[in-house]
Amino acid sequence: MYRNVGNPALNVPEHWHYVSFGLSDLYGDNRVHEFTGTDGPSGFGFELTFRLKRETGESAPPTWPAELMQGLARYVFQSENTFCSGDHVSWHSPLDNSESRIQHMLLTEDPQMQPVQTPFGVVTFLQIVGVCTEELHAAQQWNGQGILELLRTVPVAGGPWLITDMRRGETIFEIDPHLQERVDKGIETDGSNLSGVSAKCAWDDLSRPPEDDEDSRSICIGTQPRRLSGKDTEQIRETLRRGLEINSKPVLPPINAQRQNGLNHDRAPSRKDSLESESSAAIIPHELIRTRQLESVHLKFNQESGALIPLCLRGRLLHGRHFTYKSITGDTAITFVSTGVEGAFATEEHPYAAHGPWLQILLTEEFVERMLEDLEDLNSPEELPADSKETFLGLQSSPPIPRPAPLPLRKKSQGSNYLIRS
Repeated sequence: MYRNVGNPALNVPEHWHYVSFGLSDLYGDNRVHEFTGTDGPSGFGFELTFRLKRETGESAPPTWPAELMQGLARYVFQSENTFCSGDHVSWHSPLDNSESRIQHMLLTEDPQMQPVQTPFGVVTFLQIVGVCTEELHAAQQWNGQGILELLRTVPVAGGPWLITDMRRGETIFEIDPHLQERVDKGIETDGSNLSGVSAKCAWDDLSRPPEDDEDSRSICIGTQPRRLSGKDTEQIRETLRRGLEINSKPVLPPINAQRQNGLNHDRAPSRKDSLESESSAAIIPHELIRTRQLESVHLKFNQESGALIPLCLRGRLLHGRHFTYKSITGDTAITFVSTGVEGAFATEEHPYAAHGPWLQILLTEEFVERMLEDLEDLNSPEELPADSKETFLGLQSSPPIPRPAPLPLRKKSQGSNYLIRS
């Protein structure tokens, strides 16, 4: 923790500067991180920083930012997921446990601390930036870097060094309403660069013969969930990585693409990525997993993930891209793809296809527009029933099997139901 005097010439106020250590490799002897050479990332490849506005009369830095950073570091070590500039963290609670509106985080490059070449690899410094809920939603709908740039233009919301002020009571859109127009234009022009999220999600093949009663149909994929193979997890990983390259043509890497050690060549071979299962490759050989074409599927999401479906449709698929939900409780993955995405195993002829527990859903532009109309309620989560905790989607290909007419949003103790038919 350091006291930073700021930069009056740039209108940067005095603040407390927090810097983590330990996410990078401090020893180089494989005690904590496997040493992979000086040219690759050191440890996880980054350290976290945070800049908190110093209050008048404050003589010592508050300790809660250190606890916050420890929580994020614990997540990285336990999940072995890494952060990148432009990422967002949904926290859903004031960062300092007060009544503040600053309840979520974006990450960006620290303005003062440049990447460092160490004897154990390269270390970059990612700064945590506290944001309001409305700013987080804008980052999801558009992109984190765009919102960070807007925050830099508003001194009380961060300024050029993106200093967090926990007493900020207004969003940047309340301070300057014209900024919302820039976000709306950016969404329309660029779409969203959020290519996937970890979520509570599941899917079920409704093409199978029903059991004794409809309610007994399991949402999970069997009592013993099948695992994704190493090649499948790499393909999903590439799906998420390529989704950030908004200027490149959207491509799902071919399943049989050759890779070094099963991982992308620019990643450390020892790093288990967020979508990799330790034992998945050994459970089912990739070549023996048959791609199944489905006639109808049932999707299940928790409320926060379900609220991102309009973003998936409007911000991704209508721009010729893809979007993946990866279950945080297992190997289940659901990828929505548009007709412009190459390398998908879902096709216009067979729009719903599964490879083990990985489901791909191909949606045409016309069908996306129809879904957006039916899912209008998800754009206003505050209007959903108070007891709605989950979102259900039923998708059916042509020719349709006789089923009930489309259901409107209705109150239900377990969630909100939708039935969408193609």
